[in-house]
Amino acid sequence: MRTVIEFILYALLVVLGGRAILSWFPLRQGTFMASLYGLLVDLTEPILRPVRRVIPPAGMLDTSFMVVFFVVIILLQVVK
Repeated sequence: MRTVIEFILYALLVVLGGRAILSWFPLRQGTFMASLYGLLVDLTEPILRPVRRVIPPAGMLDTSFMVVFFVVIILLQVVK
């Protein structure tokens, strides 16, 4: 059971990291990368949206993303 939770948390880190990296690049509509970015947004937005309501963005920096990312890292350390 512990390995399943670890796998899910690592997968979430990869998805969050992919979303962060792709957000730095301009993506043209209809391309594979734009579709991939849309999928990553769909996967992460249900987790980020509630945190974003509590912690608003600081200018162009999405602090909710960093909070979720670090909470997942902390959860990984607790599970191990």
